[in-house]
Amino acid sequence: MSDLYITWSDYHQKIEQLALQIYESGWQFNQIVCLAKGGLRIGDILCRLFDLPLAILSTASYSGPEKQNRGAITFSRDLSMTTANLGNRVLVVDDLVDSGFSLERSLVWLDRKYGFYIDEMRTAVLWYKACSLIKPDYYIDYLPNNPWIHQPFEKYERLGPKQLAASYTQAESADASKFS
Repeated sequence: MSDLYITWSDYHQKIEQLALQIYESGWQFNQIVCLAKGGLRIGDILCRLFDLPLAILSTASYSGPEKQNRGAITFSRDLSMTTANLGNRVLVVDDLVDSGFSLERSLVWLDRKYGFYIDEMRTAVLWYKACSLIKPDYYIDYLPNNPWIHQPFEKYERLGPKQLAASYTQAESADASKFS
């Protein structure tokens, strides 16, 4: 499996491109649901751009030391949202579709829990891998070789508060030595 490394600048540019793609489609939606953790940043930016409410569905399916072992998906008990009800035209966002299992199961979960409110759901991701069993409605990059995507925030999965504090202490010592 090849690797794809994404910088913060690339990441934010792709979110903006996704927003434009959704906007230019002309689809009128009234709720964004992001799948956390991967879709949090995307959902946050899209809800600000479109000025729509954001709901969060916490999911987990990856584990292991590098968070690269796919397992069974776990869902939160409910959505976290600030509106009394879920909108009826829902944009479901995540960072990527790998196998597509998480996105597909999330759509089923939403339909079972909130289907009474929902007339239409569409999906949006930054990266759509060829190995996915589901094709998102909106995506920026189609990845035929199914690379492992290294996103800029992944460093925090390997860095604890103690290591972070140590890195700041080292940086401050280095800065102080420049002026001695």
